[in-house]
Amino acid sequence: MVGATIVRDKRIIAGGYNGSIAGGDHCDEEGCYVVEGHCIRTIHAEMNAILQCAKFGASTDNAEMYVTHFPCVACCKSIIQAGIKAVYYAKDYKNHPYAIELFERAGVVVKKVPFDEHVLNNTAQMEQTVIQTVQEVLQQEDVSQETILHLEDRLRQQFLK
Repeated sequence: MVGATIVRDKRIIAGGYNGSIAGGDHCDEEGCYVVEGHCIRTIHAEMNAILQCAKFGASTDNAEMYVTHFPCVACCKSIIQAGIKAVYYAKDYKNHPYAIELFERAGVVVKKVPFDEHVLNNTAQMEQTVIQTVQEVLQQEDVSQETILHLEDRLRQQFLK
């Protein structure tokens, strides 16, 4: 899942995620519509956020964008044209040299920021604590490593439900 948030003057003005047009078929329901290696059914998160600003009359001039993944070339161009001055991203994803060049030439600050999913995901923290506690107790009881690993796997499956 890819998400983007636009912030101006320390206030969130829009957000978007990779998805289909409003009222359209979604890839998770109908499957991706792939042409030349790209799903053409999907609107990227960055574009969805920019379009939300356009729809509701919110200026993106001198705003910042926070996005989960490095933007593609098309989104890079839209970000520049929207007047966004900085892009903060968490994960590298096909960081195209031309996108990097365009951002540099336009003076857009681009910075990769560390992202720890466990900070936002309390379930993951709880999962890890439970698993560690169970492992410690079972090790004290001289339970085989194979059994411990099996129980750890079952616990992880339960947390996924």
